[in-house]
Amino acid sequence: MALLNIVLDDDQIMRKKSKPVDKITPRILQLLDDMKETLDDANGAGLAAVQVGVLRRVALVYDEDKYIELINPEIIETEGKQEDIEGCLSCPGKWGYTNRPMKVKIRAMNRNGEIETHEGKGLTARAFCHEIDHLDGILFYDNAVRMIDESELEEILKKDKEAE
Repeated sequence: MALLNIVLDDDQIMRKKSKPVDKITPRILQLLDDMKETLDDANGAGLAAVQVGVLRRVALVYDEDKYIELINPEIIETEGKQEDIEGCLSCPGKWGYTNRPMKVKIRAMNRNGEIETHEGKGLTARAFCHEIDHLDGILFYDNAVRMIDESELEEILKKDKEAE
């Protein structure tokens, strides 16, 4: 496995639509493994292949101490609404409030070529939506309700910690 470089939001590749994976190859399996190591090192909630410079519909979401590998993911059902702060490994120093569904059901292929469904709520639902947006060339701040600066983020996190 290898740590991959995370592409930043000003790179043109981030605005391109990723291509579907036609078959699972050793290269796709290596990409998934390298993305896991990269996501773990960056301490993020998710990572799309385009964020490491690969225009394939491959993403990872970290949920409850496990990685969910997503090949050709698609949202098949949503429920409710949530507005919360979002950031991105490709957008350092940028945060904003986004509207996302509270619950999301997705369908994707796993590394064995089998179609699976996954459900997520809260942060996991946001992560599914965020990573699938990346595969379509969309960045979180494209649809942010309001962007915030670092001092406002620190104040919000401080209040959240005090409320615990």
